[in-house]
This record gives sequence, C-alpha cells and structure tokens, in this order.
Amino acid sequence: MSLNREVINVDCETVFNTLYDAVIVGTGVAGAIVAKELSQQGKRVLILEATVEKDFTLAGFQSYVETFYGAVEKNPNSPYPTNPNVQSPTNYQDYFVEQGPMTLSGSYTRVLGGTTLHWEAKTPRMLREDFKLYKTYGQGLDWPISYDDIEPYYRKAEYELGVCGDVDEQKKLGVEFAPGYVFPMKKLPPSYLDQKVSEKVEGTQVKLYDQDYTIRFSTFPQARNGEPNPDYDHGNGFVPHGVTTVHPVQYGERCQGNANCVPICPVQAKYDARRTLGKAFETGRVHVLYQAVAYKVEHNSENGHVTAIHYKHYKNQNSGEYTIGTARGTLYVLATNAIENARLLLGSELLNTSGMIGRHLMDHPFTLAWALMPEVTGTMRGPLVTSGIGTFRKGKFRRNQSAFAVDIHNDGWGWATGSPKGELEDAVDNKHKYGQELRQTLISRVSRQLLLAFMCELLPEYSNRVTIDPNYKDKLGNYRPVINFNLPDYSRRTLAYTRKVSRVIFERLGAEDFTHYDSRDPAYFVFENEGYVYKGGNHFSGTHIMGTTNKNSVVDTYLRCWDHQNLFLVGAGSMPTIGSSNTTLTIAALSFRVAEEMLRELNSISPNLQPATLPAR
Repeated sequence: MSLNREVINVDCETVFNTLYDAVIVGTGVAGAIVAKELSQQGKRVLILEATVEKDFTLAGFQSYVETFYGAVEKNPNSPYPTNPNVQSPTNYQDYFVEQGPMTLSGSYTRVLGGTTLHWEAKTPRMLREDFKLYKTYGQGLDWPISYDDIEPYYRKAEYELGVCGDVDEQKKLGVEFAPGYVFPMKKLPPSYLDQKVSEKVEGTQVKLYDQDYTIRFSTFPQARNGEPNPDYDHGNGFVPHGVTTVHPVQYGERCQGNANCVPICPVQAKYDARRTLGKAFETGRVHVLYQAVAYKVEHNSENGHVTAIHYKHYKNQNSGEYTIGTARGTLYVLATNAIENARLLLGSELLNTSGMIGRHLMDHPFTLAWALMPEVTGTMRGPLVTSGIGTFRKGKFRRNQSAFAVDIHNDGWGWATGSPKGELEDAVDNKHKYGQELRQTLISRVSRQLLLAFMCELLPEYSNRVTIDPNYKDKLGNYRPVINFNLPDYSRRTLAYTRKVSRVIFERLGAEDFTHYDSRDPAYFVFENEGYVYKGGNHFSGTHIMGTTNKNSVVDTYLRCWDHQNLFLVGAGSMPTIGSSNTTLTIAALSFRVAEEMLRELNSISPNLQPATLPAR
C-alpha cells in the first residue's frame, strides 16, 4: 500500500500551528472510518496515533508475520513489537489493574489499525431485540435507536469491510436485511471439521427452560476476502479491495485457509483498518502524528466545549523521554476503545453529569469445551472459524439467562490448552515418544482436536467499571486502567448451561471429552457446585453508553457527548448492550452514522468550504 508518507506524516510544530476540522485519537476501525468519510468530503483531519509509524508496504507487514512465526508464545499481540510507552494488555495484571471480584482479562492491540490487527474478523449483525433488551426481556438497557435506524449503516459497514456470508442462513437466525440484499462476497465454505460435526449434531434437540431448541449450524459472516458475489448491488457485483488489483499481494489475497487468523493473516485476506486508513490518506487531507499519546482533553468550563487535546510525544519506544504537544480542531473524536476512551476521559476530569463515564463495562465471556474426535477431521485447516451454532441468540430464555453463540474452532485446542506445544511436551516427557512414533502421535492427536467456544452475552452492570488511581501509572506517567469486574448470575447461568450443551454434542459425535477447568486459573468460578473457567472475548464495550438524556447516558444517539457538544465518543464504549454479536461490525456502522452527523455540523459552520489539500511537511 504505497503512500506519499511525506504528505500525511507531520511534526508537533505543524500540528500546533494548524486548526483542523476534526482531531481524532486512534486509528482503529472507528477512527479510520470517520477520518475517511470526513477527508473524502474535503475536511481537514488530524489523527493522533500513540504507537510508532509502521510502513504500509508488504515488507512492513511481513515483519509482523516473521515476528509472529518466531515468537515462543503465540498470543494475540505476539506479532507486534513491545512498546513500554504504549502497552497492549495481554496477560493478567500486565497493564490492567484488576481489582475484582473477578478478572476481566482479554487483550487489545495498540498499533496502527488497532485491534483489527489481531481480531477474528467475524461480523454478524445484532438482532432487532438486542436493541430493546429491557423492553423485550426485562433485562439490561434499551438503545435510544432501533435496528431500523442502524440497518442502512450495517450495509455501508459490510461494504467497507468486505464481508462474505450467506444472507439466507442469517435470516434463519433472526437477522433482518433489506429486500434483495446479499453480502458483498459469498460465504466461506464450511471446513471439513465443520462438516463432520454438523453431520451428526445437526437437528439435535436440547431443553432450556422447558422449551425445546433445535441445534442448527450456519457459517459466520466474516470480513475477509473470498469469492466476490456477482449479485451484490443489484447485479453490479463487488470488487474486493486488493484481490483484483495489479499488485494484490500488497493489499491482501483471497483467504487461503491459514488457521492463525488470530493474531495475523499472512496473506492479508482479513480486513484491518489500514485499508480504510489508506483511502483516507489518499485524499491528502489527513495528517498523522505518530508516537503521540493523548493524556488530557481540555474544555471550556463555561460552555463545556473541548478546546484542545494535549499529548505526550515520546522520542522512541526504548525511551520514556517525551515533549508536550497540543492539537486543536473544531470537532474532536475519541476513537481508541471502551477502556482507553474511559481512561482518558476520567484522567481529563471532564464534566460527567450522569456519573456513568467508565461504568457499564461489558465484554463477551467465553467458555471453552474440548474433545478428541474419533477420526481425523482436518484440524488446522481452514480459517480459524467458519461455522457455528446461532440457535441460542434469541428466545424467551433471555428473561432468565443470557444469549450465546457457538464457534467450531479449526485451530485445535490452542486457546484452551496451548496445544500443540502441550501435546509435544506430553508425548515426549510423559509418553516417551521419539522420531516417527512421535510424529504419528502428534498427527493423530492434533488432527482430531475439536474445540467449541461459547460466546456469552454480558449485561451492562453499573458496578462493572473502569476507574483511575494516581498510584497506578505507566512509563509516560499516564493512568493505567483500574478494572472492577464481576459476572452476574444472568451470565453465569448461561456459562454453566453451555457445558451441558457441549456434553450433548460430544456424545452425539462419539468424541472423547477432555474438558477440565483449573481451580488455580484467575478466571475460575463456582456456580451451583460446579467449577468453570471463562476467557475474555476482547469485545470491551459500554463505558460511555448512549441514551436519551444527560442523566441516563454519556452520549446521545450520534455519540456526541452530552456535556461536551463538540466531542464524539466512537466505538463500542457507546453501546448500551452487546447481545451475542461480535462488536466490530456495529462499531463500524455507528462510525458511519457519526461521520454523517459531523459532516452536517461542519458544513453548517462552513457551508462553502472547498476541499483543500493540507500542506506537505
């Protein structure tokens, strides 16, 4: 992705002497979409990016891939260089200050492109009832907007991210679409493992609150290059970004079935926000200042308007030395993530009429169950996830326990046990296998591994929150996020129920159940006399929720801060509920909606403003 970097990269002096139409903090999918939409309409945009500059060329990306291949521990952030000035949480207590009573865990990536550099790329839409959870089921909160309000922006998001999927399959799960709509690309075919599981489990009935539910399998919509759908856009088809260009390898090839989508796709088939940023940079109206960590949002105490964002511009990632800088604009956008946005808002001591900044912290806790199939099923072939079970995303049971969705993992037991490393150690140390016998043992074990991942809805609990404490700061002297987190019985009940479902599935498959939960795990809990362990889903949400007034929310329906009218808080932090859908597609849809509102305001201020290229460095 070759760009004129001299045009887009600036220094602190240029930033100080320029008044921008919008100042954006963060380069993840939300910030990238807002920057693209505004710059393509002639607006002058500054992006503050906390990490070091990383080249957009194939060589730059390939260095991430090589780092991942050489890493001993294959965690979501292992491809990306460690930056002590801008920490990316990976393990318990390495950046988060966990104060319980349970652990949030999870991770995100603070690099150019944000967590889309390690996400799984599943893009299901939320269901209509997810927006009216309290009205429908008496649980959680209601959104101040409806599914109909966001549906057109779902279409924009699916185009931008290049989603592949099957509309008819999604309709059977209760997802609604405009008449005649199809996804930009055809669905990814189910893996061989998916097919073998489906053969024996499809149609199985289970009970939940005296109601029968029939297990049905479907593929997941995903933001990765597949086969373009010729029926898209009323028969005009879809051209995926990169696949049909002259130099496709620079942008992203079609999915080749590598099983390490998390953290990194070696052929860039998976969408990441650099694609959208590239479109923004091509306008010549976007400045980027790297190594700029926002630490204070300044506001006018009389009218609440934000007047500047102050940042620390550090020398390099090996040094904590920095200088102070100031960025000014007409509108301001915080587009980091739910935790980083909350941390910055609280550290800036902004007005907080509702008292809800940092509260209602949500994620999708996962329970895992794993077994050995009775025959070789091609584990480690195909994308990380192609199919799953959407049967339990809706139903009357949501009055009593949360919705959940099920993934069939094509990468074996890695998330649960650290396989294949653990398998190798067991074969050598305990079974004393060597040479050809060792090879056959590993092939037999790994190629039969089945992992089921149950992603559970979490309610917006008022007491689940992000706070700050002057006793906990990072290398630059900025606050670290202090986390208070707990799982309500509404979610625990579901996590326990998923174990029952997994046992039914394994029995139907004739698979040997190896699931066990270690009581020493920080995420271990006991519910109704049985122990479980959950995993963080990395879908952090809800710390600056949208609502109808400044008393019941932090932002309005356009994610404009009630107390600071020229400040927009984009990302999942503004979502009042998260249902059983991965959050990125909804984040993208909301970002398109926000960008429209920002353009309306900017055009009302300067209706005759002509597009102008920012001066080069």
